[in-house]
Amino acid sequence: MTTFRSNGKLLLTAEYLVLDGARAIALPTKLGQSLTVEKIDEPHIHWKSFDVKNDIWFEHVYPIDLLSTKLSNHQSIVSKRLKELLICAKQLNENFLDTSDGFCVSTNLEFPNNWGLGSSSTLVNNIAQWAKVNPHTLLRNTFGGSGYDIACARNNHPISYCIQPSDGTVSTTSIIFNPCFKEELFFIHLNKKQDSREGIEYYKTRSQNLSSFITDVNSISDHMVHCKNLTEFEALLMKHESLMSKLLNLPTVKSSLFNDYPRAIKSLGAWGGDFVLATGSSTSMNYFHDKGYNTVVPYKEMIL
Repeated sequence: MTTFRSNGKLLLTAEYLVLDGARAIALPTKLGQSLTVEKIDEPHIHWKSFDVKNDIWFEHVYPIDLLSTKLSNHQSIVSKRLKELLICAKQLNENFLDTSDGFCVSTNLEFPNNWGLGSSSTLVNNIAQWAKVNPHTLLRNTFGGSGYDIACARNNHPISYCIQPSDGTVSTTSIIFNPCFKEELFFIHLNKKQDSREGIEYYKTRSQNLSSFITDVNSISDHMVHCKNLTEFEALLMKHESLMSKLLNLPTVKSSLFNDYPRAIKSLGAWGGDFVLATGSSTSMNYFHDKGYNTVVPYKEMIL
C-alpha cells in the first residue's frame, strides 16, 4: 500500500494574469487530498473517492487496460474525466498500469468539495506522483490552467509563481511570506464554488493590452511580500481589486456583496465564488456571519 498527498491552494495575487506571465503569490493550504494505492489480484482499478466526512462521493471500476474500452455516454462527467487523467498519465509513462494485476485506489479530501481549495489539482498531482510523470504536463494535457495549483500541491511554504509566455516554462520560487498582521487576515467562503475554467474562458475574451496590468500586478506582488504594515497591505489589496475589476469589466466582490464593510476584501482566484480574503479583527468577522457567510477561517488555520 502506497499513499501520496498534495496540499490545497489559494491564489493571493495575479489571478488570470498569471496565465500571461504575471508573477503570482500563491499560498499552499494545510488541508489537501491524499491518494492511497493497493495492489489487488483482479485486472481492474476499483476507485473510491471519500469526502471530508469520510463518505463515498464517487465510485467506479475501470478495466486495467483503460485504452481497450471507449468512454460510455452513460458514464458520469467525473468518471470520464478521471479516465482521461489515467489514460494521459499512461501516455506520459507507458509503464504506468502495465500489469495484469489491478489496484484498489482511494482518495480522501481533507476539505469540503465546494471549498475550491484544489480538489482537481491535488488529484492531478497525486496521480502524477503515482504514475511518475510531470504533473504540469499532466495538467496541461487534461484540465489546463496556469499550474500554480500544482506548484502549491508540491510545496509546503508560500511561493512566487510565474509562467514564461514564450515557451510555457514555469518558475516556482520559495518566498518568506509571514505577515506580522496575520491575526487580522481571514478567509471567507462565498457559499458557492466557482468553475475556474469558465472564469479563464471569460478572461480570454477580454482582449486588451495586458502589459500595463502585468507590470502593476507584479509591483503589487513584490510589495506584498515585504509589507510590514496592515494599512499598506490593505491598500495593495484594494489596488489589485481595482485593476482586475477594470480588466474584467466586473464589479469587485466588496462593491457587489459587502459594500458597507469598512476594511479590505479581495477575491482569490477565479472571481465569483470560493474564498475571499478579508482584513479585520475576529469580532468584525461577525459582519460576514450576519450576512450568512459562516465559513470564516483565520489565516493561521488555513495557510502552511
